[in-house]
Amino acid sequence: MPLKSVVTGMGVISAIGQGKAAFKAALLDGKTSFGVMRRPGRQQESAYIGAEIREMVFPPGIAKQTLRAASLSAQAALVVLQEAWIEARLSDVDPRRIGLIVGGSNVQQRELMRIHDGYRDRLVFLRPSYALSFMDSDLCGFCTEQFGIRGLAYTVGGASASGQLAIVQAAQAVVANQLDVCIALGALMDLSHWECRGLRALGAMGSDRYADDPALACRPFDRDHDGFIFGECCGAVVIESLESSQRRGLKPYAVLCGWGIAMDGNRNPDPSWEGETQAIQNALEVPGWLPAHIDYVNLHGTGSVIGDETELKALHACGLTDAYLNATKSLIGHGLSAAGTVEVIATLLQMQAGQLHPSRNLEHPIDPTLNWVRSKSINHPIENALTLSMGFGGINTALCWQRHH
Repeated sequence: MPLKSVVTGMGVISAIGQGKAAFKAALLDGKTSFGVMRRPGRQQESAYIGAEIREMVFPPGIAKQTLRAASLSAQAALVVLQEAWIEARLSDVDPRRIGLIVGGSNVQQRELMRIHDGYRDRLVFLRPSYALSFMDSDLCGFCTEQFGIRGLAYTVGGASASGQLAIVQAAQAVVANQLDVCIALGALMDLSHWECRGLRALGAMGSDRYADDPALACRPFDRDHDGFIFGECCGAVVIESLESSQRRGLKPYAVLCGWGIAMDGNRNPDPSWEGETQAIQNALEVPGWLPAHIDYVNLHGTGSVIGDETELKALHACGLTDAYLNATKSLIGHGLSAAGTVEVIATLLQMQAGQLHPSRNLEHPIDPTLNWVRSKSINHPIENALTLSMGFGGINTALCWQRHH
């Protein structure tokens, strides 16, 4: 079955900018916003480094009562959905033919921890909404209520691959004609100090080495990397059929030509180059692309010592050694559940601009033979791009994107 789903709207927020215009400008300028995290509930006898959203500007139309009842994850979701909704003119679409896939599970951990702490000694006053907020369907409820979505809505959990899995699920719903339009949301994962401590204990999250200079801590594919650095972000991508976009007079950003998903068969966080290779090969087989067809790869690139080396081994195994490479996480940090969606947005904005953003702190690449975009953005037209996301539990995903003409 030919895959003719396209992207007609996007919304994004991160520590370096809210909205596509600000986000794109910050990416191409190589801006970052790393520091010791200050959000209440993120630290306890600790000084974890990350990139937090300093201010969230809420557009008109979102009631103050809704915002007061919304968690940080829900607030970010409403903001990015509003931007994508307006751009894709979804108010003109039958709400029964609009769907929502939320990428991410257990994303409101800090919010729940603060409720536990706040009501520990006064349980009788626990607010009834807690019975909703601990369920993954809570974000679906907030978003479908706010935007009047009446088609399908559910969450898909794939750890750090959740954002790309949501895009795959949205595209499958459109290709199967279950819906005319489906929105993929990469949800903001709101970590508490518990999750930060666990990820540090696992050896996944950095960084002690750069505790005194947080701007240097996030360094995917550099020989001095020592773990990922968390970054708050959230993104929404509107997927619809090419025929629908043409009928509605919209110019798509890009065509989603194919995707690949492969499992490692491994619960542990150790990545597998065989699984990553299989996901990439599966994705390329759908449109019949050869490695030479790929102009640019947006890498998963977390800064993990094992993960970065494994990903580059998969690139070599697939023959993707000539394409330009960069790491969006070097600028915005690792958004975990949101990462895949936000990095697809970064890819399509670079495709639109004909420019590739720099990779910060890539001073000594672990593989200097590859075609890295390093300290400065470069001009480079992108015709075909590949985006990669992997997650704990051995989940590997790859998506093929083609510029729409």
